[in-house]
Amino acid sequence: MRIGVDIDNVISTFNEELLEEFLKHNKELGYGKEINNDADYITRGMFNWKEGEVEAYYKDNIERIVNKLNVKRDAKKYIDKLKKDGHYIYIITGRDNGEYSDPYNNTKKWLDDKSIKYDKLILTNAYKNDEHEKSEKCIENNIDVMIDDSVNICKDCINYGITTLLMDTPYNRQINDITRVHNWKEIYDYITNYKKQKFNVILDTDTYNECDDQFALAYMIKNQEIFNIEAITVAPYSRKERNETVISGREKSYNEILKICNWLNFDTTNKVFKGAEDYFCNGYDETNDAVNKIIEVALKNDKTYIMAIGAITNVALAIKKEPKIINKIEVVWLGGHSLLQNNNLEFNFRQDVNAVKIVFDSKVKLTIIPCKNVASNLRTSVYELNHYLKDKDELCNYLIDRFYNDGYHGIQERRVIWDISVIAYMINKEWFTSEYISCPNIKKNTSYELTTNNHKITMVNYIDVNKVYNNLFKKLGE
Repeated sequence: MRIGVDIDNVISTFNEELLEEFLKHNKELGYGKEINNDADYITRGMFNWKEGEVEAYYKDNIERIVNKLNVKRDAKKYIDKLKKDGHYIYIITGRDNGEYSDPYNNTKKWLDDKSIKYDKLILTNAYKNDEHEKSEKCIENNIDVMIDDSVNICKDCINYGITTLLMDTPYNRQINDITRVHNWKEIYDYITNYKKQKFNVILDTDTYNECDDQFALAYMIKNQEIFNIEAITVAPYSRKERNETVISGREKSYNEILKICNWLNFDTTNKVFKGAEDYFCNGYDETNDAVNKIIEVALKNDKTYIMAIGAITNVALAIKKEPKIINKIEVVWLGGHSLLQNNNLEFNFRQDVNAVKIVFDSKVKLTIIPCKNVASNLRTSVYELNHYLKDKDELCNYLIDRFYNDGYHGIQERRVIWDISVIAYMINKEWFTSEYISCPNIKKNTSYELTTNNHKITMVNYIDVNKVYNNLFKKLGE
């Protein structure tokens, strides 16, 4: 699990040290013991100093105070235990806010001096966009649980679907709708007993198109301890060169889904739904069973993930028909190419560019796994498949045969199994590196136009191929 940890008031005794310094200076100023204990915070109304004195003293002394902070009781002990248990610790602090001369190195030195173990140190500006910058860093780094003392940051993380723990301080006790912890033993116990709920998922797949959808479908079904499979919807595809229409392809995909589900003893009752009969770019704008199911599932769940591994037409249709689902779904789509490419003339993308534009413009929460430069690294061979999967069962032998000759590209000893990337991303995001970017515009030639002020999406830019395939072979071979 990836755990995000704030420093001040979570690892360090920030409030205690700050109050001690202010009380000392209060005495030096000769103001006596009269302080407002009901103040919102130490620097906001607690001390009745002359105008500007609080701000000036804080600004002139905060770096000195921070450099000598102590570690909260048992923080190091339980961080060590979390690391030993195999968790990843991401220190995410708002110290890059103009108050420190060298915030990164000063913070790193303090952590090293206190022997605090961590995997990554991330600095944000606590005064820029306030809580949003931290939330964005949590998303970029796939943080599972964030521990902070800021109510606003915790609420913003919750809005992004990130589990949060609010470290108790005197200044946040008016809030009671966030999970509160009072010490590091409580944090450790919570994380140790934390069990992620299953992901509610819909797989949108053009299953018969090549060979990779079959692998992805089987991979998903083999991970039902992670996935609550709400539906499998048939995405459109067509192949003019082999006289395959969207409707004929849809029927083949539908039957292929039933065949694979039968091999895996997965009950398809009210689970498999036929989708679009054509593309937005051809003027198609009709509802269908798949679209209706996507809407139904999205509206009933707090959160549903749509794992899309074909043309994104069904998703676009559902968003257009019922915009209320936008805030209740997250789309993880294999489509287009990386930002390093000068076009997106890739099968899933170019089949229905209009559908892509609808999804992009909707501001739905979106993760893109590009094909060229990213998923294209998921190359394996029939020899590896034979080594790990041959004769494990009838399904495995079928997958190997389909890999060797997918019915479209002909016999190939090596090829990419693209579509498993989306399933693997949902299984373990630690196998992937991504960045949180302003949603690009789509130009007439299908290439991306980079932006700075659009809504944010997640763009994957690296896959640890060995970890993905190790897990795939293990799961399929069980």
